[in-house]
Amino acid sequence: MLQSPYRDLHASLKQTFPASQLITDPLRTLAYGTDASFYRLVPKIVVVVESEDQVQELLAQCKAFNTPVTFRAAGTSLSGQAVSDSVLGLLGDNWDGFKLSDDQSRVSLQPGVIGGQANAKLAPFGKKIGPDPASINAAKIGGIAANNASGMCCGTAQNSYRTLSSMRVILHDGTLLDTGDQTSVNLFRQSHSALLNGLRELHHDVQADPVLAERITKKFKIKNTTGYSLNALIDYDDPIDILQHLMIGSEGTLGFIAEITYETCVEHAYKASAMVYFETCEIAAKAVQLLKEAPVAAVELVDRPGLRSVQDKEGMPAFLKDLPDDATALLIEVRGEDETELQDKIVQATQSFAHIETVHPVEFSDDPNVCARYWGIRKGLFPLVGAMRETGTTVIIEDVAFPIEHLAAGVVDLHKLFKQYHYDEAIIFGHALEGNLHFVFTQDFNTQSEVERYGKFMDAVCEMVVHKYDGSLKAEHGTGRNMAPFVEMEWGVDAFALMRRIKNLFDPEELLNPGVIINDDQDVHLKNLKPLPASEEIVDKCIECGFCEPKCPSRHLTLTPRQRIVGWREISRRDAAGEDSMALRDLYVYQGMDTCAACGLCATACPVDIETGSLIKMLRGREAGKGSTRLGQWFADHYGVAMNATAMGLKAADLAHGILGSKVMQGMTDGMRKISGDRMARWTPSMPSGISFKPEPSVEQDGDVVIYLPSCASRTMGPARNDAQKTPLPVVTERLLKRAGFQVRYPDGLNDLCCGQPFDSKGLTDVATGKSNELSAALFKASEGGKYPIVFDTSPCSFRMKGMNGDSLNCLDMTEFMHDQVLPRLNIQKQNRKVAIHPTCSTQKMALDVKMKAVVEACVSEVVIPEGVGCCGWAGDKGFTTPELNAHALRKLNRSLDGISEGYSTSRTCEIGLSEKAGFPYRSIVYLLDECSR
Repeated sequence: MLQSPYRDLHASLKQTFPASQLITDPLRTLAYGTDASFYRLVPKIVVVVESEDQVQELLAQCKAFNTPVTFRAAGTSLSGQAVSDSVLGLLGDNWDGFKLSDDQSRVSLQPGVIGGQANAKLAPFGKKIGPDPASINAAKIGGIAANNASGMCCGTAQNSYRTLSSMRVILHDGTLLDTGDQTSVNLFRQSHSALLNGLRELHHDVQADPVLAERITKKFKIKNTTGYSLNALIDYDDPIDILQHLMIGSEGTLGFIAEITYETCVEHAYKASAMVYFETCEIAAKAVQLLKEAPVAAVELVDRPGLRSVQDKEGMPAFLKDLPDDATALLIEVRGEDETELQDKIVQATQSFAHIETVHPVEFSDDPNVCARYWGIRKGLFPLVGAMRETGTTVIIEDVAFPIEHLAAGVVDLHKLFKQYHYDEAIIFGHALEGNLHFVFTQDFNTQSEVERYGKFMDAVCEMVVHKYDGSLKAEHGTGRNMAPFVEMEWGVDAFALMRRIKNLFDPEELLNPGVIINDDQDVHLKNLKPLPASEEIVDKCIECGFCEPKCPSRHLTLTPRQRIVGWREISRRDAAGEDSMALRDLYVYQGMDTCAACGLCATACPVDIETGSLIKMLRGREAGKGSTRLGQWFADHYGVAMNATAMGLKAADLAHGILGSKVMQGMTDGMRKISGDRMARWTPSMPSGISFKPEPSVEQDGDVVIYLPSCASRTMGPARNDAQKTPLPVVTERLLKRAGFQVRYPDGLNDLCCGQPFDSKGLTDVATGKSNELSAALFKASEGGKYPIVFDTSPCSFRMKGMNGDSLNCLDMTEFMHDQVLPRLNIQKQNRKVAIHPTCSTQKMALDVKMKAVVEACVSEVVIPEGVGCCGWAGDKGFTTPELNAHALRKLNRSLDGISEGYSTSRTCEIGLSEKAGFPYRSIVYLLDECSR
């Protein structure tokens, strides 16, 4: 129950916001109380904002009720700046605007655009945005700009501050300023003269104080995100320019960035990397200083403990184990517009430190796989520590910068502090060219003594960085709550006073993300610490970074993988403590379990390889009970009977469809579903017709043998009534394989065979494994002990059986078999057509999406993969039982379908929802190959 003033605010918000955009239930507010930091603040109300008008409305309402508000984009921040115990303004779906100038020199992005997605759109033009944080595939532009996040290559020259062209910003009073529109600027100069005069006064005060001006200039020669961007008071005279540059790195404390226009940067096509090893950190630091003047794109430092943590990884040289205790590696990257320029830069880079002895000869590689392995190892250092930590502890990544001449000494002093405060597992890595170091360690916050140890350690780190080296306490992760008590220590009294004046000018009532950057509580960094209690072993290593969230089809519908883990951890904690967890458990049934597709795509983005779907399936299994397990086992034991009944049901539904028509049938079945309390499966006009595929007896023929396994879906689900294609998939597949010269065989007892996926998704693990083993035995026999390839026409089935059988059977997905074996044998007549394709979750997990696209590109002139569509959310049968998941997952599908009237995929059930939402049939890629090779 909300208390005043939030109860009154909520009542007022309901007058202007849809109920779906106001979140107050305890499970989702808990979930949004978590970001990637080690802090937790549970908001009273989460308000999903979908437009500039709604941001303005929210600000007005919060001002009227004197309630602070924090805006949040992706929640990948590491310093506690994206959580609030008041009102959380959450970016909704409609902040994904992307506008590229005609000459590609500038790109305008709304704050909900993910950084990696922006770069994907810019890549065809040889461009990218400047900032390149490690979280770029999850972090959104709003957070990247508001934190002035940088990364491995952008340094200080290509961060948001330096590449900012203009922005649309909403201030505390709801005023929208577009700094790229002269009319907007002129009106703002009139309406907000007091604010601009205040900024002008700050500028003059700094200019009049040479010592302070020099201090600010010096501080920003290296990376620095501690406090506000005071360099704006040095670099610019016009208060409009000062204003927009102060917004960069302000962490939502000065206003809301509704759009930012960046100057784009060149993305070189030619790259090479080298991992260079030195006997000591001091020697490596000397090389860094020399490389600073060389034409290199990035230089990453990894200390000996960091190297030790990866020395057993695949592809790492054996000599790593024999490196001395003080050894340090530099990962160097060079880039060029062409091969000649690349080789020239390699020579220059190598010669720049040629007189410095290395442990092994310097070897640059331009092999993309080798380079990807190097950078994958570097990016994996943080999660490696997280994965190795003890359950119940958290992993912390701190972020400092030293003047480059003090880089080696800084590393040595950090190691001394690790030893003094017993952080024996700590590792150091970082962006050496900028003197920027990250150090990662594990921390137990479950006892007061451990909290005090952390507090004393951080005091010592800050004392060393600031007073010994005049470095930056936060180089690129933002101040947040984590470093707020130390801002004045780093900057000094005069500079900190400027920051207070800035905050007062922009937010006189202190309602915008209060407590972040400026906070009078000197212990705030030790409060509201997030618990990470033991819950389930399969997810206990989760570091709650949020990298998984863009992959999740239920994001913004209910919960994301990170949030499912957060919720279950809290339920587990309450159970262990003897506290009441029923309210959360009741909400978790639908939000956590029923709307989870369990597609596994989250694991493809997780730095510690957690598949949250495995947790959900395990919980479903616990909830199932003995009755459901027995029923599942009965279906497994009588699978052929069940499939025949399914086919008959589909035939009956199709017959009714033909008699009643789509409109009447839809209305009738929707009504019946409603009366049943949504227990009856949902019907759709794209519902398959029923078939009962039984292969003809095998006849000995010429050609290479292939074992073909039509899935149970393919064997029972034919084309929909509104599909012009009427031939069942197994018939078309056999025809195509024979055309390519293959001899097609089927396993015995086909009608009773199943990979077990339908049972696994319900959490009936033993039943699922039994069916998988039964199928494996049948395939082993049919393939004569693995002699012949086995082809699956449905990707989820092939993915599962690949995992179950390893190398014992040559299980192949239809996509890879068509690409590698069938396509070269066919005479393809390429069609001048534009088609859409949908790589299923399993296709993506098997890394076959590129081959799938290549197969279709061989057949037609243009192929589109709709943007913003990952998992379709059908999830086996969720499209029938929880159709809102499928509808939500495909909400952006039609944006990319102009001029398209056909789609292709590799899963019959996924194709049902895709066909319904697209308004035209989606079919297996086999149909297209068959058509184009006749």
